[in-house]
Amino acid sequence: MTAEQTSPDQRYAAFRHRPFLSYWAARFLTTFATMIVSVAVGWQVYDLTRDPFDLGIVGIVQFLPSLLLVLVTGVVADRFGRRLIMTLSSLIEAGCAVALLLLTLRGLAGPLPIFVVLAMFGIARAFYGPASSSLFANLVPPEDFANAIAWNSSAWQTATIVGPVAGGLLYGLSAGTAYITAAVLMLVAALLVFTIPKPAQQTATDKPTMETLFAGFRYIWSEKIVLGAISLDLFAVLLSGASALLPVYARDILELGPWGLGLLRSAPGIGAICVAVWLAGHPIRDHAGKIMLGFVGLFGAVTVLFGVSTITWLSILALALLGATDMFSVYIRETLIQLWTPDEVRGRVNAVNQVFVGASNEVGEFRAGTMAALIGTVPAVVIGGIGAVAVAGLWAWLFPALRRVRHLNGRN
Repeated sequence: MTAEQTSPDQRYAAFRHRPFLSYWAARFLTTFATMIVSVAVGWQVYDLTRDPFDLGIVGIVQFLPSLLLVLVTGVVADRFGRRLIMTLSSLIEAGCAVALLLLTLRGLAGPLPIFVVLAMFGIARAFYGPASSSLFANLVPPEDFANAIAWNSSAWQTATIVGPVAGGLLYGLSAGTAYITAAVLMLVAALLVFTIPKPAQQTATDKPTMETLFAGFRYIWSEKIVLGAISLDLFAVLLSGASALLPVYARDILELGPWGLGLLRSAPGIGAICVAVWLAGHPIRDHAGKIMLGFVGLFGAVTVLFGVSTITWLSILALALLGATDMFSVYIRETLIQLWTPDEVRGRVNAVNQVFVGASNEVGEFRAGTMAALIGTVPAVVIGGIGAVAVAGLWAWLFPALRRVRHLNGRN
């Protein structure tokens, strides 16, 4: 990898732009609050029904809006103010947290009302995602964009590690405490986004047609670098996702118990944060495409290592390396997608990307669980890791333009 260390000022280059600082803080608070809601809802639903299937419904009802509304959310992000969409979405999410609080105080006989609120929560997230990713590209100049990607990813990873812990502690006090805390955090996030000065945005002004609705898909298909980057992540994660099987490793293979499961789940995030902070000071200067493909291959190889490991420290190290290698590919992929996409279709492209990322995680966990049931847990993880290595090699051949990408400061 060609990466040069930057000065301390350059390490924090993205934060020199005050709008990005507000955006970064809002993104952190929103993700943190979402993690609190996720943990609280999971515990509450399981307390009500004692049925693991209902926990699957919790995830599905939040993901489906992104899939069903993909043609709408991207167009909205391209035609209207992205800052306004983020603010309204955060306010709706805060309202959903308050609704969960009121349902809890009133008393629940079943989980159906919770599912209804979560569906609305998922709709808000479906609009928030494309607008958030697209606004991000309007807040920093191209030369600081890679640095902003690293810090933005570190905020997300930190929130996804600390948020569930906070959610569990708050739910230990009461479900109401968890929901009201999440609502307050989302309100603060909405205020932060609202204070961002209105950035320059190339909005779509043509009359909506079927052609404009599918513009995101059409652009991705025509721009092979963007298509290669998005599909690489989709298939690599779909094949090698092992997070759904961590309870099996914690209980039956490593014999760690519940505390060990928490340790296993946090290890990838810790690895990802370390790499994100490192990348903020050591930006990738050259051969970005080859580096991304190489780290996707390493991601698969480390998955194989985790799959065969029966030693606790080695398994934790392998998971930390999983998060680290994935962070390299995420950093490069997200930078390429944003910089290679014209602003007037960026919302629609990000909407498609959001669905692909969500699908790779959800379907990847289903793939892992199904294969584990058919051939065993260890073979399922090992075969998935080998598949990710094969995808990296195949994509290097199928997408030569992606392989030849060198710099991350604009088209090259």
